[in-house]
Amino acid sequence: MVCKLRTLGYLMVMDSNNPVLSKYSKPADKGGYAFTADPAPGGQFATGAVGAVVPPIDTDDQFANLTAAAGLRLTITDVIMKTLLVFAVVVVFAVVGWNLTYAFPIIMLPALIIATILGFVIAFRKNVSPALVLVFSVFEGLMLGAISNWYNQFAESSSYQGIVVQAVLATMTTFGVMLVLYLTGVIKVNKKFVSVLIAAAVTYMVIGLASFVAALFGVGGGWGFYGIDGIGLIICVAGVLIAAFFLMLDFEAIKQGIAGGAPERESWRMAFGLLVTLVWIYLEFLRLIAIFSRD
Repeated sequence: MVCKLRTLGYLMVMDSNNPVLSKYSKPADKGGYAFTADPAPGGQFATGAVGAVVPPIDTDDQFANLTAAAGLRLTITDVIMKTLLVFAVVVVFAVVGWNLTYAFPIIMLPALIIATILGFVIAFRKNVSPALVLVFSVFEGLMLGAISNWYNQFAESSSYQGIVVQAVLATMTTFGVMLVLYLTGVIKVNKKFVSVLIAAAVTYMVIGLASFVAALFGVGGGWGFYGIDGIGLIICVAGVLIAAFFLMLDFEAIKQGIAGGAPERESWRMAFGLLVTLVWIYLEFLRLIAIFSRD
């Protein structure tokens, strides 16, 4: 659950003020990148240079300045390729985690703790590290494989088949629907949208923590509030919806990064963001379907 905090600081302010991407979307005279049109005489970058950059006043980010000056700007292809890579890593290690059923307690908790710590480090780190994102994907995969197997065994004990496949299909469908809604402008990501979504997410997290404490005392048959008839389903559906709408923030961040001329390296941060949100959606669907299978 703590990984959900990643997006709270990801797109707090709109109108090109994304805290993660703001320096790539600001004008050059305010510490951002300015991409211009023709090379200046003598091979110097200047106004009018193709793929050239007016360096930002804030020069503490050496790598970002160099990559921007070299014209290595973020593209949608970069984001897609990095996203496919991190998901491939997650799937491979999810298979490993799934097959280590005998070591579930040993795999699940350490993988969850390490993935959580790495998630916070990546989210709040000034310069994204591809290596950290890949290592995060490894432990995220181990955790997902172990917990998916646990849910599968729980569902099968209730004679319910295919819970993991259904959760995966539901997650993919949700991604497609939210992408269409975003691209068609049916849902617009503005300050009001972000404020409402963050408030809903914080409220949901508080309820989740309270439910965890309640579960320790046997409430809802060990499921906490999620195990209470009616209330549990409402909370689960709310969790799925909140997680799904967080995809809008990821889409908007990618759009702003590309429009603002962010360095190509930022594609790793975008891939990380999509991974965290989709994993969240998947886990919410797993829990929702598991509650239905129990009933």
